[in-house]
Amino acid sequence: MARLRRWLPLSVLVLGLVAFFASGAYRFVTFDALRDHREALLGWVRDMGLLAALALIVGYAVVVAFSLPLGTLMTLAAGFLFGTVFGTIYVVIGATLGSIAVFLAARTALGDFLRRRASGFLGRMEAGFKRNEFSYLMFLRLVPVFPFWLVNIVPAFLGVSLRNYAIATFVGIIPGTAVFCAVGNGLGAVFDQGMTPDLGIIFKPEILLPILGLAILSLLPVAYNRYRDRKGKTRA
Repeated sequence: MARLRRWLPLSVLVLGLVAFFASGAYRFVTFDALRDHREALLGWVRDMGLLAALALIVGYAVVVAFSLPLGTLMTLAAGFLFGTVFGTIYVVIGATLGSIAVFLAARTALGDFLRRRASGFLGRMEAGFKRNEFSYLMFLRLVPVFPFWLVNIVPAFLGVSLRNYAIATFVGIIPGTAVFCAVGNGLGAVFDQGMTPDLGIIFKPEILLPILGLAILSLLPVAYNRYRDRKGKTRA
């Protein structure tokens, strides 16, 4: 029974992902669907007010928790329906909640198992990661080349605290989310021209370099700790 309780949360999330693809639901959640139903969605947001915002937050949390490949589309939709600022706020809240769900499910099911069987390399990696876990997490969240679902899971195997995980996730995903919400905010013109949004905008130098700068700054405490350790060994 204890084993069942430990594996149940992660099993539910995996089954949800399988069901999403097996049911064919992914065919109905597309950029074309957003374009075709944009007026109805905008009207719904105007009529529902705060309930629409809550629906987005909950929906985004579900998407992240089940690792559904809809994050980019939903972020664009959030910017289109709520504007850059509020869209960013709602997405960041929803994504953080969903990430916490994945983190807790993975840690409950596999965290203790992996740590008991940690090899020398994994043990050293865990020790180094935990010592500067907030800095490493911020770096992983800021750099837009790491799969979001992977960064949700790996810290659970390395003994990261829930507090640092939640804060680093919330803060670290703000820049990238704001960029995509800004793109979404301009979807009206894109729709009118019959075009598709430029999702590669985040890799343009004027966007990517400031984000990478923040990522490098997040690693300064790591560099300082290593410098202090080496200095201490030299004195000894």
